[in-house]
Amino acid sequence: MASGPHPDAARPVTAPDFLLSRHTGSLRTQGALRVFPDPADAALALRSGDCGLVVGAIGFEPDAPAALVEPDIVVRTDGPLEPPAYFRAIRTRARVAEELPTTEVHRRRVATAIAGIRAGGLAKVVLARAVRLVAEETIDPHAVCAALIDSSPSADGFLVDLSPAGGVHTGRVLVGSSPELLVRRRGDIVECHPLAGSAPRSADPAVDQASGRALQASGKDAAEHAFVVESLAAALAPLCRGLEIPEHPSLTSTREMWHLGTRIRGRIADTRTTALDLALAVHPTPAVCGTPTAEARRVIAGIEGERGFYSGAVGWADAGGDGDWMVTIRCAEIDADRAGALAWAGGGLVADSDPDDEVAETAAKLRTVLTALGAV
Repeated sequence: MASGPHPDAARPVTAPDFLLSRHTGSLRTQGALRVFPDPADAALALRSGDCGLVVGAIGFEPDAPAALVEPDIVVRTDGPLEPPAYFRAIRTRARVAEELPTTEVHRRRVATAIAGIRAGGLAKVVLARAVRLVAEETIDPHAVCAALIDSSPSADGFLVDLSPAGGVHTGRVLVGSSPELLVRRRGDIVECHPLAGSAPRSADPAVDQASGRALQASGKDAAEHAFVVESLAAALAPLCRGLEIPEHPSLTSTREMWHLGTRIRGRIADTRTTALDLALAVHPTPAVCGTPTAEARRVIAGIEGERGFYSGAVGWADAGGDGDWMVTIRCAEIDADRAGALAWAGGGLVADSDPDDEVAETAAKLRTVLTALGAV
């Protein structure tokens, strides 16, 4: 059963259509003055000064319909968002009704992809799997997002009404808690924090620390991470000057996972280049796609089909150029009728990957959103 607030409690009228909570600053909005299914149109509107702010999400495929809007009401916060008590009181209860594909089929897909990489032509590909969830009672997307924000060590969370993308996305809501910064711009400073190379965490402190140390020492994970850093550096070089890239990745973590991360920093070369322009220039990175990009996308399309908004980007950009864009991972798309949801997790494959390890990694990554939906 799902539990909720007192029957007399009123749902907050300020419940946003879009929110992005981050420790560095947050944004929530309501209403839409304009919609932008084509992200290129949104980017042009920002650069021309025809639009002051764009918020929303873009899909994994750059040419897929986007859910971007010029919002009506905007509230900015210096730090992370504090979910209202109304939503914190709601406990979502759902169950896993279907694995897409089954664990065994995903393991076989991974093994086939690894064999293809070893045969040459593709250095890395990211394969994902999903689970279909059915709710015991109507899902409130804001309650799920509140649970995600509260469970994140950095209070990371996002919520996006996908209706502006039209078609099957009408009425659906994307919620998640992404640890991966695709790109951020403040003034002339550009930052990225790609994550690639992961290991599940453990409740046993000794095992957990050993897992982190093993990840840092892993040649396989270092090579996987290097593909992402090199791709971002190549994409940013024409748009930035003075790129600062650490020689080695550092260890970062969420409650469920250890990750290798590299903080990339540079200065924008042309102040007319907005954060949305930067996001479109670097997306999709090898962290969610693979390398070479075009070949990896073809493999993903052939194996998985359409990903929709999973492994896309969610965020905001203003006409001054500033903005934040997160990689759309650790997320679920809630159905328009609020009776179910679809959650995803993926993992990067290189020549030295192990199918069993990859299956375990996706299971660990799924825990973030499954817990928020009451399915763990």
